[in-house]
Amino acid sequence: MSDLTKDCDCERRNLLIATSAVGGVAVVATAVPFVASLTPSERAKAIGAPVVADISKLAPGEKMVVKWRGKPVWILRRTPEMLASLKAIEEKLSDPGSEKSDQPGYTKNPARAIKDEYLVAIGICTHLGCSPSDKLKAGNAEGMLTEWAGGFLCPCHGSMFDLAARVFKSQPAPTNLEIPPHTYLSDTSILIGEDSTDPKGA
Repeated sequence: MSDLTKDCDCERRNLLIATSAVGGVAVVATAVPFVASLTPSERAKAIGAPVVADISKLAPGEKMVVKWRGKPVWILRRTPEMLASLKAIEEKLSDPGSEKSDQPGYTKNPARAIKDEYLVAIGICTHLGCSPSDKLKAGNAEGMLTEWAGGFLCPCHGSMFDLAARVFKSQPAPTNLEIPPHTYLSDTSILIGEDSTDPKGA
């Protein structure tokens, strides 16, 4: 075999190796994003994951909001006066015992709570998905009627809810606000979105 033929073979071999290497890199570069697209993103996992709410600084009568699955979750620390109003207005409510409403079994009580002091509810009206406004003070201080005991008002269509997020009679909203699954990790933190660790069970 002549030197010229040997040089040609070497060049062909080098060209073939280089082409294969470039092709392999291209395949890997294409496959990595494709494979990555099959696994859920961190954001997607976070949207459905339980969240921990720190209630250590929540004073009686105050409300805080945390996000869970893209929804606003209210945590209201009720005063003794707020809790006393729950029983007094039951006859005005559409579903005082929450028989038709979506909530875990361990919150089917007048306070709709694991601990009466804290209401944990999804702040989305069950009518058309608006977010009700706080009208927590009793009386007409917040533009409500004198006999108002405190609660929430949906500004879109006027549905009214009490301090346990129960809807009043003859309102557009068909049911009480939803109570999400939750459990207490300690006296100052609530895990929202999961209740398997709660001793009272779901």
